[in-house]
Amino acid sequence: MNWARIQAGGCVTAMLLACSTSTWADGASTFDPQQHAGTQLLVDELAAQGIPADWLIETLNQASFSQTVLDAMEGAAERRLRWHEYRDIFLTQQRIEEGADFINEYEDALTQAEDVYGVPPEVIAAIIGVETYYGKHKGRHRVLDSLATLAFYHPVRGGFFRGELAAFLKIAYEQGVEADELYGSYAGAMGYPQFIPTSYEAYAVDFDGDGIRDLWENPVDAIGSVANYFAVHGWQRDGVIYHEANGPDVAPESLPINQTSKPVVTVSESIEAGIEPQSALDPELLVVPLRLELADESIRYRLGEYNFYVITRYNHSHLYAMAVAELSEAIEQQVED
Repeated sequence: MNWARIQAGGCVTAMLLACSTSTWADGASTFDPQQHAGTQLLVDELAAQGIPADWLIETLNQASFSQTVLDAMEGAAERRLRWHEYRDIFLTQQRIEEGADFINEYEDALTQAEDVYGVPPEVIAAIIGVETYYGKHKGRHRVLDSLATLAFYHPVRGGFFRGELAAFLKIAYEQGVEADELYGSYAGAMGYPQFIPTSYEAYAVDFDGDGIRDLWENPVDAIGSVANYFAVHGWQRDGVIYHEANGPDVAPESLPINQTSKPVVTVSESIEAGIEPQSALDPELLVVPLRLELADESIRYRLGEYNFYVITRYNHSHLYAMAVAELSEAIEQQVED
């Protein structure tokens, strides 16, 4: 899931919490603006921006509260799994082979994306492979329900998701799609690449030139949009994602390990702290020191370059970025074989 912007906060105000979640458990299932102060405020704001109030009211009246969505927010795999457990989810032979098939099927679009944005086909395929198994699993939650629930009932990120709900309503109206028929993740991520609505607005591209930015059903638009997302976030053409390294059993306390911020540690600083690359690197190269737990309880060290950091803009997890990196390598090898 694209968590690149699921980090802003914003506690839900007392007014928006006037109708507690227990009320929904008693059978209410609507965000009808005539009964819900929060959605009425949203209608007023979006109507002022040119979206018809009648359409907004009709659409929000179809939204339902989902306790399942709130529960799922607390159990993301990135928060509870070790590297080898997370890796086993995505580095399967079937996912690798189908990634190679995806590259062969959409070779022209992937080649064009690399020419325009500098992102290799195997990296784009790996993102879509991790996110939705190449479009096969785009999510089972109605996006409208997920975002309405999170916007008005998430205890910490309500303000953030309110913005996502607003963006989703704009997209649905402008593209003439039925908002209540679109499905995605529990956090409102959508389509082949699982863009959250504000990412859809900012980075989706019409890559096949048909006049529509369609990430739900058009893999070509999804390919171009993933590449555009990476390029805007600073992907370095022909750049490396990571390097193998050796290190101590206990992580050096002097280094920021497994961070998803921009690289700030030089190779020379990493070596001084005990993490040494297995190949010669520029001592001044900035890297992200990574410490990964394997199934046999041994430790593997790696040094991520700037492109590793760019992958974490898609999902703020070092496990996610490493899974994408390894899957892309495996897909590339499968294609070559």
